[in-house]
Formats: sequence, structure tokens, C-alpha cells
Amino acid sequence: MSQVSIALTGVPTGELEQLLRLVHRQQIAPPITPATLALVGLQHRSEELMQSLRGLDEPGVRAVLIAVLAERRS
Repeated sequence: MSQVSIALTGVPTGELEQLLRLVHRQQIAPPITPATLALVGLQHRSEELMQSLRGLDEPGVRAVLIAVLAERRS
């Protein structure tokens, strides 16, 4: 059985930045689903991302990603 990290702790910063860019450029439209993650090459992070982003609208997805990235930079 594989072990999935809690929330976004196991997702590399670069992949979170990539997802934020995709949302910002409207290349992926929330709500985020495993299918939309697969379309942009992030299917391998589906379980982790869905824990925190499932059901969120665009402002919610942006807020979560920006907060996590800001926390990592401080």
C-alpha cells in the first residue's frame, strides 16, 4: 500500500507553482479533478492535490496554492 503525504506537504514546490500558473492562465479550470490533473501531466499527484483542492472554485484554489507557496518561502 502506497503512503500519500498529508495535504500538500509531499508535493514539490515546482509542481504547486506549475498548477498555480495553469490556473492563472486558465489552462485548467477549477474545480480540480483527477481528469484535469491528468490533462496537464500532474496525475501522479492526484491523491495529494485532491485532499486540499477538491470542490474549490478558482479563488479557493488560488488562495490555497498561494498560501502554501508563501509559507514555504518564509
